[in-house]
Parts: sequence; structure tokens; C-alpha cells
Amino acid sequence: MRTLRDIPALREALDAVRRRDQRIALVPTMGNLHDGHLALVESARRHADVVVTTIFVNPMQFGAGEDLAAYPRTLEMDQAQLEAAGCDLLFAPDTAALYPRGLASQTQVRVPGVSEGLCGGSRPGHFDGVATVVSILFNLVQPHLACFGEKDYQQLAVIRKLVADLHFPIEVVGVPIVRAEDGLALSSRNGYLSAAERQAAPMLYRTLCRARDALEAGEAPEPVLAEAGEALRAAGFAPDYLELRATDLGPVTAATRDAVLLAAARLGPARLIDNLTLTLPS
Repeated sequence: MRTLRDIPALREALDAVRRRDQRIALVPTMGNLHDGHLALVESARRHADVVVTTIFVNPMQFGAGEDLAAYPRTLEMDQAQLEAAGCDLLFAPDTAALYPRGLASQTQVRVPGVSEGLCGGSRPGHFDGVATVVSILFNLVQPHLACFGEKDYQQLAVIRKLVADLHFPIEVVGVPIVRAEDGLALSSRNGYLSAAERQAAPMLYRTLCRARDALEAGEAPEPVLAEAGEALRAAGFAPDYLELRATDLGPVTAATRDAVLLAAARLGPARLIDNLTLTLPS
């Protein structure tokens, strides 16, 4: 596996790949990799000849008071994991490489609609930062496909709309959530949890499962969601949101059958997110 830090070297390497008429898959990450990220690489490996992973802690998607400075940077460990997973090329630029004129004057990409509410409501500007950096990486790598995790359900919806609206010739592949044995969705931010918080953290998944089962059984959403919120608070969580949406993130109506239950909650210093899809009864 090659590790590249600057744009000209990346373009030169990928020009050679394109001359060989090989399919390119992109896996964008912020590093501090875990098995969820490696599942993205493995999915990319199945779909393409050459897998490009990027590691870039994107300052544009962090708001004031968020954990940009504390976000773990583990490049050497990440390199070893990526090589073992079959990644061909790692692009790990610094901020100056992607934003040479600084953040204040950087052109930004905004995806209306799906970026609003949920994480977009509690983290203003977050998805503008995500859409901007992903657009830059799409332009630099020009992949045939890109893999994103379904744990970040709203982010995946933003990327899909971005690709459709801007006519990127890129297939977006959603990769299922990877969970620990106790159900906790894997996340780099799980490392912020203390031992006691880590023991409590799976309650988020279990609460969503109970709510899903109740909703699929025909119980009314409002009391189900209220009870779930109370269960999370009793377990020590500070819920950010707990919402039922249609799978396109639109509102649930009487005609909605395919839906998604989405939650974000703080537990100690960590903000955890999770989601479950479900089928509502007619």
C-alpha cells in the first residue's frame, strides 16, 4: 500500500490506474480506524480493482466547542490496518493541501433538505463541511464508486443527494452498521467512554430495538418515542434527538411503510448516534 500526502502525487498515481482501465473505489474516513471502517474497505475491495482510502480530520465539519483538537489521530496504526484489509492507496493530506486559502475563503457545498434537522439541526454547518470535503475528494480521486457507512444515516442521504444533484458519475454504496457483540455501533468516539459509560452505552441500541418492535406492532409513535427517551435519560444519556422518519428522511405519513428510527445522545463526553430501519404496519 502506498501512502500519499499531496495532490499532484495522488493524481499521478490515479492517472496510471485509469490508463489500465481499472475500477477505482473511494473510502473517505477521518482515521482512528475500527472494524466499521475496515468493512467499508472490504466492500470497496469487492466492487473495484483499486481501493483508495482517505484519512483527513476535516476542520470544516466541526463546530465551535466540538472535539476537533481532541479527535484521535492514529496514522501508523491506521496504515497497518488498511494494508491488512487490502487497501491499495492511502491519501492522507494536511489541511493546507485541501484548503490552501484557508477555511474562511473556501468555497462550500450545501445540500438542502436532507441536511436539515437531526444532526444538521444540532450541529449547524456540519453537513456543509461534509459535502464540501467529499466533493473535493470526489474531484481529486474521480472514483467509480464510494463506500459510506449506514451508521451515519443522514450523512449517507446527504452524499446520495449530492451525487445526484451535481451529476457525479459515482455509485454510492451504503455499508451496514458494524456492531460490537453487545450491540453498540462501532465509532471512533466510543474511545471517549469510561469503563462505566462503555458498559451503559449499548442501552442506546437496546432502546431503539424495543421502540422498533413496538412501532412494527402498531403502537402509536408519540408514546413509543417518549418512553424511549425516558429510558435513555434513566440510563444516564442526554438525548439529542429520537425521531421516526421515512427512509428518505421525509416525514412519516399514513401511507409510509418503510421508515427509519434515528437517535443521537450524549453519554459522558461522547455523542453517540445509531439508527434502525423498520416496516410500519398498514
